[in-house]
Amino acid sequence: MVIGAAVVLFIASFLNFYTISGYGTDIGRSAWDNLAMGLGTYMGAVIGAVLIVVNRCLPQPRKVAGLDLGTVGTAFAVLATWILLWSLLDMSGADAGAGLVLGFIAGLVLSGAAIATPLVPALQAPLVSAPKPVAPQPYGGQPQGGYGYPGAQPQPGQPYGAQPQPGQPFGQQPPAGQQQPPAGPAAPAPQTSGGDFSPFWFAVPVPRQLFAEDGSSNPIAELAPGTWYLAVEQRGAALVAQTQDGRRGVLQDTSGIQRG
Repeated sequence: MVIGAAVVLFIASFLNFYTISGYGTDIGRSAWDNLAMGLGTYMGAVIGAVLIVVNRCLPQPRKVAGLDLGTVGTAFAVLATWILLWSLLDMSGADAGAGLVLGFIAGLVLSGAAIATPLVPALQAPLVSAPKPVAPQPYGGQPQGGYGYPGAQPQPGQPYGAQPQPGQPFGQQPPAGQQQPPAGPAAPAPQTSGGDFSPFWFAVPVPRQLFAEDGSSNPIAELAPGTWYLAVEQRGAALVAQTQDGRRGVLQDTSGIQRG
């Protein structure tokens, strides 16, 4: 409604604002023959409509010099309509032209729509739909394009849960043409002395229980497949793992884990 009224106001400014009869011909003048009426009234209402539309398109109402753009635009529209009303009522011997009548109607619609918008819920629908929020990545989740923790990619050709072959550095694939021996039963993670241990990321093939570090049999958390966890210490065949919420516990069953 606001945009349509602004377009009608702009067109009406070029039509006859008034006409004078009685001189053998009709003399007509548009609003642009008087810049105070063309720029100050008609274009003032159009500028007010632009401010209202811009304010509605912004995610948050914008203020300039402490004034809300929508409020300023509404004030422009109401003032222009007020001037056009009194110009229509007091023509001083002239006849109201199509530009004046059409401009007053358009200004009335523009002012009514601007004032009713905060009061009528149906008019408060956003002109531009808000972008959908991006779903947050789970702790240790892989960004789009691959499985694994951020910055790491699984080694090609290595199945989920497979362990490096004896004598082969972790993550290094056998030379091209060399057949890889068939994978046997999953073996526990190799024991490492505390001085040589470095924290690493790992994932479990199936849900595994994480037990308290004090040796109690009560699980404190459950590790789920598809999420990477941080191994911070190794105790024999067991690992001390840290979950996404900062809890630490002992993973007793390390068979088939995938290291990152």
